[in-house]
Amino acid sequence: MTVFKNADGKPVLLNIVKAIQDNKTYLGDIDGLIGDGDHGMNMNKGFTLFETRFKDKDFTFTEGLDELGNILFSEIGGSMGPIYGTIFMDTSEAGEDLDTITVSDLSTMLEAGLKGLQEIVESQVGDKTLVDTLSPAVDSLKASAAAGEDYNTALEKMKAAAEAGKESTKDLVAKFGRSSRLGERSRGVLDAGAVSCCIILTAMADGICKELS
Repeated sequence: MTVFKNADGKPVLLNIVKAIQDNKTYLGDIDGLIGDGDHGMNMNKGFTLFETRFKDKDFTFTEGLDELGNILFSEIGGSMGPIYGTIFMDTSEAGEDLDTITVSDLSTMLEAGLKGLQEIVESQVGDKTLVDTLSPAVDSLKASAAAGEDYNTALEKMKAAAEAGKESTKDLVAKFGRSSRLGERSRGVLDAGAVSCCIILTAMADGICKELS
């Protein structure tokens, strides 16, 4: 049985950082269609700050998530900093005592992040937010854990669920944020938060797959 060790988390976090950096312009372009266009810039700022401060230090997966969450929560502009900060810190807290992180553990951790977010933003699936990406990803992981699937299978399914969730936002009407003011005019465009969440989850999954032992 393949396992993911908490101690092997540094490359996973740095893989997520690179994915956000590589998609800075793309995220800004998407956000600019129905938002203020700063999502890519703000996300890149926060993730790059984390890289600068911690690339030469050792840290576990959960320690990295907590440090990244703290930076996003307190040091980047816009609404997405506190949102992602909360997700990462609550995800970290749910797994901080683990030496090895199973598929079931990861699903529990990400579910804690989702629940933490929904305590500050009452967003549900269908509201055209990153919840449309994160919630089905969590559900997929939980189903894989219940079925006893191995990590590679579970993570591929999670990536597919996140992608499908992200794509679903194109046909939805925004209920939160600046884009909610547009009403029906927000339909036909992907939600920027859902896109960045899909990028993060995909990079996380790919990073974990490389570290399995």
